[in-house]
Amino acid sequence: MVRSPYTETAQVPKGLEARHDAEGVLEILPEFEVGLMDIEGFSHLFVIWVFDRGEGYHLLATPPTDNRPHGVFATRSPQRPNRIGLTVVQLLRREGPRLHVRGIDMLDGTPILDLKPYLSSVPAEKLKRGWLAEAEARK
Repeated sequence: MVRSPYTETAQVPKGLEARHDAEGVLEILPEFEVGLMDIEGFSHLFVIWVFDRGEGYHLLATPPTDNRPHGVFATRSPQRPNRIGLTVVQLLRREGPRLHVRGIDMLDGTPILDLKPYLSSVPAEKLKRGWLAEAEARK
């Protein structure tokens, strides 16, 4: 479960200028604690979680970063048909089954499905930002 400073979606920073610096704790069930062995060696983690308080979904979304609609799968909209969330956080420290992290964008009490070390073999110069780069250029 996520321990977060955010209790309502309106509190989570959104848009191009959004900074995800909030710190929180990922509380792992005691029976899964052994699965955290050696996680301290990674600087960042993927957190796979559930949009447990969302209702309904839209296949088109107009994100706060643009005034044009885009397909929901080309956005980070929480109104998704699959209810699965993905966030990259910085691992600050581990205390038993509790992982202290920075970069929280989930609500307090959000269920965690899985954790994975953040690894990427894609060089930064090969990454594309799609419609987001166009929206940034228009600002």
